[in-house]
Amino acid sequence: MRSCLSFRGWTPRVAVFFIGAAWFIYVASVDLSLVPNKHPHSVPIGQVAELSGYSLSHKTRREGGVSFNRRVRCHPDGGDRATRDSMIEMILYPLRFEPIYQYRLWGGRRLASLLATPLPNDGPIGEAWVLSDRDDHPSKIANGPLQGQTIGRVMEQSQEQLMGKLARRFQRFPLLLKFLDAHEMLSVQVHPGYARANPPAADGTAKTEAWVVLESGKESCIYAGLKPGTTADVLRQSVASGTLADHLVSIAPKPGDGVFIPAGTVHSLGGDVVVFEVQQNSDTTFRLYDWGHVDTKTGRPRELEVDQALACIDFVDGAAGLVTPTVEAAASGERERLFDCNAFRLWRLHGESPFAVGAADVPRVLVCTEGTGQIEHGGQTYAVRKGEGWLLPAVVGSCTFRPSSAIGLLEIAIPEKSESGRANKSSGVDSE
Repeated sequence: MRSCLSFRGWTPRVAVFFIGAAWFIYVASVDLSLVPNKHPHSVPIGQVAELSGYSLSHKTRREGGVSFNRRVRCHPDGGDRATRDSMIEMILYPLRFEPIYQYRLWGGRRLASLLATPLPNDGPIGEAWVLSDRDDHPSKIANGPLQGQTIGRVMEQSQEQLMGKLARRFQRFPLLLKFLDAHEMLSVQVHPGYARANPPAADGTAKTEAWVVLESGKESCIYAGLKPGTTADVLRQSVASGTLADHLVSIAPKPGDGVFIPAGTVHSLGGDVVVFEVQQNSDTTFRLYDWGHVDTKTGRPRELEVDQALACIDFVDGAAGLVTPTVEAAASGERERLFDCNAFRLWRLHGESPFAVGAADVPRVLVCTEGTGQIEHGGQTYAVRKGEGWLLPAVVGSCTFRPSSAIGLLEIAIPEKSESGRANKSSGVDSE
């Protein structure tokens, strides 16, 4: 008896029929557009997700303004059901981050009126980290399908989309953004630069920073830089005698002021002043003097690092201090450039009519300091509240910001070329 599985006697036409039928069955099994989608709404980026239903195959799907490119394989799991692995390549969207509050003995409670997220407990909160790509305090996304993911994870999985033409230049997102509430004086301190760190910074990164003053009082004070003729010996003696402030350049801050603090600059602030801080992604600080503070958690004064601080100080460069804003042409509203150094650029925007934010193929960060509004991108809107930080990935490019009323917004960029991070090229520096 001839086997029914034998191909003998089959005509080419019959063979083609069976091959075609087999191919049709295979295609139907993976044409997932024919079956309802039951996958979870939020799937971590780069993760292979086990789905309970079919999803789109070899197609782009939009969900809440976010695009997903999916390639799906079907395979048996030993039973009647089949599990589906969905390899997801997500097109990034405007990302909002939850603030990270930090206890500081010099802090207060004024950040409660600046940010929507409630302050923890009843202790002094000195800092709210708006965007941080650091292992000890990583920022987490607070909106959309990537909610709960860290900025570090996105840098790892989608750096081309996030950083654009800056991709592969940084292992971490290169900026650390904060709000500071300095109820009392911070320690007189210095951050290392690349060349002057001795010993080198623990994280290998220099730390140039800048402040935008948001609130101040009668007792508010900022120290930025040394008075002419101050030497290392003079500083060492003044630390011992408690007269260090006599050798520092003093500024009486007022809302709207911009203060540039290059790496290697002796600085401090306090007396009920609230500022926004942009800095290179480093958390290395050497304390030169601490005003006799005693940490209530330990009951002891904080340790000073006088030798390390003196080794990092730049006794020559006078770039620190108040800056003069540069007004730039804008189609709508007011746009001022406050800082333009090798580490970061920062603009201050005001207006009530829609205006453009972001730029093609580079990331930008938006921080709302006054009012509310919304980002418009890809046919979607993203509500922005006072105190929030938003990252516009490079793939988002330029988009529209639509204020609900008068808005105060800071836009921060990473320069395409970066060196020491010191010189502030956009604005003159005034010393007082």
